[in-house]
Amino acid sequence: MGALVPVNDSSGKMVVREAEAALSEKKSIPVAAFKDIYCTHDVETALSDLPPGANEALRATYEKMLKAGGTRFCVKPASLPEMEALYEELPNFSDVLDDIRKQLALCVETDDPLEVTPMLLLGKPGIGKTHFAKRLSKLLGTGYGFVGMSSLTAGWVLSGASSQWKNAKPGKVFDTLVQGDYANPVIVIDEIDKATGDSQYDPLGALYTLLEQDTAREFSDEFAEIAIDASDVIWVATANEARSIPEPILNRMNVYEIPEPDFDGACRIANSIYREIRESHHWGERFPEVLEDDALDRAASLSPREMRRIILNAFGNARLCRRDRVMAEDVETDRGQRKHRIGF
Repeated sequence: MGALVPVNDSSGKMVVREAEAALSEKKSIPVAAFKDIYCTHDVETALSDLPPGANEALRATYEKMLKAGGTRFCVKPASLPEMEALYEELPNFSDVLDDIRKQLALCVETDDPLEVTPMLLLGKPGIGKTHFAKRLSKLLGTGYGFVGMSSLTAGWVLSGASSQWKNAKPGKVFDTLVQGDYANPVIVIDEIDKATGDSQYDPLGALYTLLEQDTAREFSDEFAEIAIDASDVIWVATANEARSIPEPILNRMNVYEIPEPDFDGACRIANSIYREIRESHHWGERFPEVLEDDALDRAASLSPREMRRIILNAFGNARLCRRDRVMAEDVETDRGQRKHRIGF
């Protein structure tokens, strides 16, 4: 996102507009109100009440909060953004994109904040669920946070652990809001169906509060114990299946079954990934804007997750052969397969 420039609208309310986007009629101009997500007076009180010998990490956290201040941007598009490119890039997410357009249509060109119902994306690994969340963050012009539930070593990663515990620290929600610039970032709970905790901590326990707007307004991280307004966070959870997810959490979300793309959709995804890689590197200028048909057919046989790795490698194969175009032979579709080792 480009530089945010404060602008007063006709009502005198301070808003923020992205100056670079204003130069293009095709782009929706992100507009942001300022929102207080915590009260600095509460932080000052908590800091002054710390006894001698208190947790130094907690003291440092309060000092950082005071330095940063409690005000954050709460962004949304000023008008309904053009989403055709996203439908092209993510053809198997059309149902989700349809609902996001509806929610955007309710708030653009008004003072109403953007309200996006928490969503759960169900589908096979590698079909683009996490990539979708990143693209949603870019579409809305807001921040991005990520929590991978399958790799957790502690159940308190979302809500923090009490400062009384050794090596305790704030949770991911607190960090994303306090250390970021936005009151409404996209936060991804990846592989929520693989969440595991110990007998003391339920790793999903904080979501019962965070997924309800009324209770999220007074979310308290167990480490900092300062009320944080997390009511504007945009939640995207991903899972392979819903069977192991508690029913009360499912009831708080819109649940979408994300299908594998058909061949035509896979070709569109592969071309989109090809263009994204090409346009993000200076060496990409050597190559044509789209993949040739034979190379595209091979790339379309891969999952979206595999496509990125294999297509990037295909660019390298082409250059090793002193070519400025990717051919079918450069797309090594068996590269990601595990090779058998010879035992001794």
